[in-house]
Amino acid sequence: MSGIYLHIPFCKQACHYCDFHFSTSMGHKDATIQAIAQELKLRRDYLQGQEVRTIYFGGGTPSLLTQAELYLLLQTIKGLFKVSEEAEITLEANPDDLSPEKLQELRAAGINRLSIGLQSFHEPHLRLMNRAHNATESLQCVRDAQAAGFDNITVDLIYSIPAPDHSIWLEDLKTLFSLNVQHVSCYALTIEPDTALGRWSKKGTFKPSEDEFTAQQFEILLEQMKAHEYVQYEVSNFSKPGYESRHNSNYWRGVHYLGVGPSAHSFNGHSRQYNVANNRKYTAALAEGTIPAEEEKLTSADQANDYLLTTLRTIWGCDLSLMRDRYGYDLPAEHALYLQQLQEKGLASVEADVLYLTDQGKLLADQITLDLMVE
Repeated sequence: MSGIYLHIPFCKQACHYCDFHFSTSMGHKDATIQAIAQELKLRRDYLQGQEVRTIYFGGGTPSLLTQAELYLLLQTIKGLFKVSEEAEITLEANPDDLSPEKLQELRAAGINRLSIGLQSFHEPHLRLMNRAHNATESLQCVRDAQAAGFDNITVDLIYSIPAPDHSIWLEDLKTLFSLNVQHVSCYALTIEPDTALGRWSKKGTFKPSEDEFTAQQFEILLEQMKAHEYVQYEVSNFSKPGYESRHNSNYWRGVHYLGVGPSAHSFNGHSRQYNVANNRKYTAALAEGTIPAEEEKLTSADQANDYLLTTLRTIWGCDLSLMRDRYGYDLPAEHALYLQQLQEKGLASVEADVLYLTDQGKLLADQITLDLMVE
């Protein structure tokens, strides 16, 4: 079992919070798509014949791909890899790209799961983030996708956007639930240094939300999701039963995957590879038959920390016996007092040799994971 991730590094405009690799210039788009197809051919043996059960188009903005470009990449994958007939094939899309005609093209190409970057239904918040769509399009694109026959839709929302109170967040959630989508990913607004919001924050012209405000909005999110029968299977991800993201769940469970495209990452259990985050360098290297990637060999400690980092964020928890057997790390023995304190504070529980974080613990997931990591 394995997955393939394709990074499509193009956007119409730069969102003020985004620090992913992308370009707003489409001048090298054709060459980059051809280079991605070439990388797939050069790395056909990376997954060692494992069946591909998930394909994910991320970015950037993959909904900028034409139908012909989608066909090229999907047919290249199917010609090189053993792809399951039941494969989950996800494409990230911006609302302003999803016309009824575009939706039909995506369906015809084989996309069976849409990930729509709504971020908010509140117009001033969309403008603050410099999104290319408006609040009306946030609503209409989901309804159009449902009418086009997409029955596996996930949407993104961002919370912790500065506001006088929680009324805008509550209204966003109310609107979300009216759409009855199968899956939702919710992320706190993160201020990265090399973004517009990061620069404004440094200058003092933008003030991020306080930690307490962020925590309160996360708690509202958990309450509302539970009330509407969405399962929180990962800290930031919620789904109706049976609609968990198979692709992302594989990341969290340590399944091997191949990442192609500028800045894409790959993982085969023993090492990670990182493609160059530069479109020109990427296409130039592939034109010469070279894969522009750096490889990082993973030690047992690295692998244990990766497992800890990903599993503690999920509903499945961290299997302590697996940590001992596979990585030689006895977490309860190394951190007995700390684990006891986490349980006494209601931040974690241990059941059948599996460590889980509670809802309160998930608020502190990053710090707890850091405290438990293998040195």
